[in-house]
Order: sequence, then structure tokens, then C-alpha cells
Amino acid sequence: MSHNFQLTSPKIPTDLEKANFQDIFYEEEPFLSNCMIADTVIDKEAVERLIVSKVIFKNVTFINSSFKKMDVTDVIFENCDLSNLNLKESLIHRVVFKNCKLLGVNFSEANLGNVFFENCMATLSNFPEARLKQVVFDNTNLQGANYFDCLLNKVAFHECDINEVDFTETSLKGIDISTCTFKRLQVSLESLNGCEVSSEQAIGFASLLGLTVK
Repeated sequence: MSHNFQLTSPKIPTDLEKANFQDIFYEEEPFLSNCMIADTVIDKEAVERLIVSKVIFKNVTFINSSFKKMDVTDVIFENCDLSNLNLKESLIHRVVFKNCKLLGVNFSEANLGNVFFENCMATLSNFPEARLKQVVFDNTNLQGANYFDCLLNKVAFHECDINEVDFTETSLKGIDISTCTFKRLQVSLESLNGCEVSSEQAIGFASLLGLTVK
């Protein structure tokens, strides 16, 4: 995997103690820090402006939950299922999603910085009007994901399935999709200006212009 920028990894202590997610309700403000949440189900929780810092979530399943405007810093999600989780308008910095299921997660209007998606299932995930800076998607299934009107700055897609991804109103200038697979993208020719593609992909895009490549 190669990209021309450096990700800053989560800064997490090595001696985290296990905690219960429900502990946030004992604080004056919803806050979770310096702990590990593992092997549990978080069901039907709705908390706005939850602050999570220096936490590892491992083997955690989120069901019917909403955490709008969440502030997530220095966090690792490993082997978690966050499908359909509402993270609208959240601040997500120095975060790793590893081997996670992110089907339909709502990242709309979120701000993501130094975020690494590794080997995730993120089909139909939603990023409309989100701001992504120094974000890497590695070996991740993004089929049908929505990146409508996003700002992508130093974003890398490496060996991802991006079939049917919607890049409407999103510039792909400087974005390398040459190692990704897709049959069809929702993207304008103007948005493709400056995008880095493989020779095979270039032939496909040429057909959009009505060109015949011999």
C-alpha cells in the first residue's frame, strides 16, 4: 500500500482497563476515556455530543443506535459491527476501523482526519457533505457508498471495491483509484479531472466520451 502522505496513528495507552459503555451515563456529560469496551452489544442507545478518547472497542456490536455530533479521538474499532450507526456531524480523528462491518453507517457532514479503514465491509456507507483529510481505505468493500459533495484531501483508496460509488459533486483530483475495482461509478467527467487511474480504467472512462480505443 502506498500513498504520498503519512497517517498519524491513535495515541492509546497500553494498560487499558475494561469498562462498560453504560458508564457514560454516570458522568455529568457523556464521556468515555482510557478504557477498553469488549465483547458486548450496545443496543438502542441515542446520545448526542458523546466524547470518546483513548478507547479500544473490540468485538462490539452497535444496534439501532445514534451518536450524532460524536467527538472521537485516538480510538480503535476492531472486529466491530457498526452497521447503520448514525454518526452524522461527528468529529473523527486518529481512528482505526479494522475488520469492521460498516454497512450503511451515516458519516454525513462528519469531519474525518487521520482515519484508517482496513479490511472493512462498508457497502452503502454514507459520507455526503463530509470532510475527509488524510484518510485511507485499504482492502475495503465500498459498493454503493455515497460521497456526494465531499471534500477529499489526501485520501487514498487501495484495492477497494468501489462499484456503484456516488462521487457526484466531489472532485477526485489527486485521488488514486488505480488499484480499485468497479464496473460503474456515479461521477462526472469534470470531477474525474486529475484522478489517477489504471490503463484499463482509462479505457472504460474513454467510452464515456464516446471514444473508441484501438
